[in-house]
Amino acid sequence: MSRAYFSEVLPAPVDTVWAVLGRFEDIADFVGKLSGGELEGDAGPVVGSVRRLVLRDGGRVVRERLVAMDADDRSYSYDFPPGENPFPVRGYRATIRVRPVTRTNETFVEWYGDFDSDAGVEADMREAFVSRYSTFLENLRDHLGLPSGPASAELSSGRAPVR
Repeated sequence: MSRAYFSEVLPAPVDTVWAVLGRFEDIADFVGKLSGGELEGDAGPVVGSVRRLVLRDGGRVVRERLVAMDADDRSYSYDFPPGENPFPVRGYRATIRVRPVTRTNETFVEWYGDFDSDAGVEADMREAFVSRYSTFLENLRDHLGLPSGPASAELSSGRAPVR
């Protein structure tokens, strides 16, 4: 099992960040590479619901399924519905968690994905996922009107111990 991991501190209160990032159904509101998105069905964002995302580049549709949600813990996990994984990985499951930095009234955000893959693509996929998580959080900074984060050259390898 491999893990692609990205984290950073956002200069905003945790409730402000979670109010946007915690809305599984509304990720297209701030992710720049998406031209639209909606929750399928009428059930609302409950475990098992699927969000349908439209990529800005070419209009391709990607579907992601909510597999865990804990609003009190400010976290959720998602995967791809069976047979719909757009990447050369198996068993992909991503998790987003936000935590308060109480001393400074900022927010610590973790976004990571666990997956299996063939050895020949593992490093490339880890790098691709870390790049996406980083970009999506930079898009969130812009959406919230926060200053830019560190330059992408300053990003870590994305390696983190699997817990």
